[in-house]
Amino acid sequence: MERILNYINGKLVEPKSGNYLDNYDPSRGVVYGEIPDSDREDVKEAITAAQTAFPEWSAKSNEERSRIMMRIADLIDENLEKLALAESKDNGKPLKLARRVDIPRASSNFRFFATGVIHFASESHLMEGEAINYTTRTPVGVAGCISPWNLPLYLFTWKIAPALAAGNTVVAKPSEITPMTAFLLSELCIEAGLPSGVLNIVHGLGPKVGQAIVEDPDVPLISFTGGTATGKAIAATAAPMFKKLSLELGGKNPNIIFADCDFDNALRISVQSSFANQGQICLCGSRIFIERPIYEKFRDAFVEKVNRLKIGPPLDESSNLGAVVSKQHMEKVLSYIDLAKKEGGKILAGGNRVELDGEFSEGYYLEPTVIEGLDYQCRTNQEEIFGPVVTLTPFDSEEEVLTMANSTEYGLAATIWTQDLTRAHRVSHKLKSGIIWVNCWLLRDLRTPFGGMKKSGVGREGGWEALKFFTETRNVCIKL
Repeated sequence: MERILNYINGKLVEPKSGNYLDNYDPSRGVVYGEIPDSDREDVKEAITAAQTAFPEWSAKSNEERSRIMMRIADLIDENLEKLALAESKDNGKPLKLARRVDIPRASSNFRFFATGVIHFASESHLMEGEAINYTTRTPVGVAGCISPWNLPLYLFTWKIAPALAAGNTVVAKPSEITPMTAFLLSELCIEAGLPSGVLNIVHGLGPKVGQAIVEDPDVPLISFTGGTATGKAIAATAAPMFKKLSLELGGKNPNIIFADCDFDNALRISVQSSFANQGQICLCGSRIFIERPIYEKFRDAFVEKVNRLKIGPPLDESSNLGAVVSKQHMEKVLSYIDLAKKEGGKILAGGNRVELDGEFSEGYYLEPTVIEGLDYQCRTNQEEIFGPVVTLTPFDSEEEVLTMANSTEYGLAATIWTQDLTRAHRVSHKLKSGIIWVNCWLLRDLRTPFGGMKKSGVGREGGWEALKFFTETRNVCIKL
């Protein structure tokens, strides 16, 4: 049994209660470790450590903080294989995906913000003949960072890296479902010489640990990625306390395919954008809208490609899909497939649990599932499933597809496939989504703002937006 520990005030420590939670290997459906069942006492100890560390950390120059963060990035690179194996085992995702995407991106997050903060410039505004205004940005204090289970280290570092770079100290809670790489990161932070108390990682359940972070008056800033319902609860607590809030929430993203698209490229990438990480990415295109002249051709080719995807153990290099993250999540996804059938949907591919042989027989594997024949306003097409399930819907006009694409309460991401540049611009500006890809998917420049509209979130992450969020703005006006 692999037991992980909290990281508080520069040390790896047991939870105050001495209680632990089971940690599951989803590929086998078995418990393989234990994580701290922390509570408010552990959170308070972490906040106190962060408060104590804040004056010295915030007083360091950007270059000093940058050097330490770059050392952490180097250690992530040096431990890529160990971290990728841990991520794959903890999450169920194919090892090759963790090795190619998750861990390299975690390193890139540290490098980007470590260098970005050095070039983060203030502004000045001259009132001719009267005064000059200049703007400064200073760290806020103790930042509360709460991250999800789908891209564990990737999104964990996406939050803590800009917070640390800007001079804040951090109390962070990784998902209790996938805590292993956050624990391994704490070991790397110790090795890198990160000062005690600058980063504190408290493991445990959301209602106990996450809520304690959100409620504490000594944490003036909360950055959260996760479900919309949880985001609503966090906002209800934090807003009356006037905390700074960044909420990156759910998505029900449209993938719009026009008849003039590059067919082969749109087909290939659409399979990827539907089922990458078992569909457990908030940016996956779960609603595919296809212009009617190519609907049948695209549908048949899409289903053929999906049927060739291999579901298998995460460490098998030939596996295209691994396990979903938990038994509970598997049952949720299967319930939506049953719902789609009741709503009149036709299952074109998948729809079932997959039972592998031997030691993987109890793992949480699902077939990639393709459904057609559903009304765009039905629950299956409106609610976030967050699994390997997509729907196909034909459309006849731009106006019609925009109505369908914008019909959900979410507005995180969208994808457009067309060779008509004018149409690409026109449709992009009418979609109610914070991120829009044209003839590509998940092509990310870390300098760009990341976030959604409507119930997909509040605020933006990434680039200067993140550094602005993790700082307070002060304007100084000097009369000439």
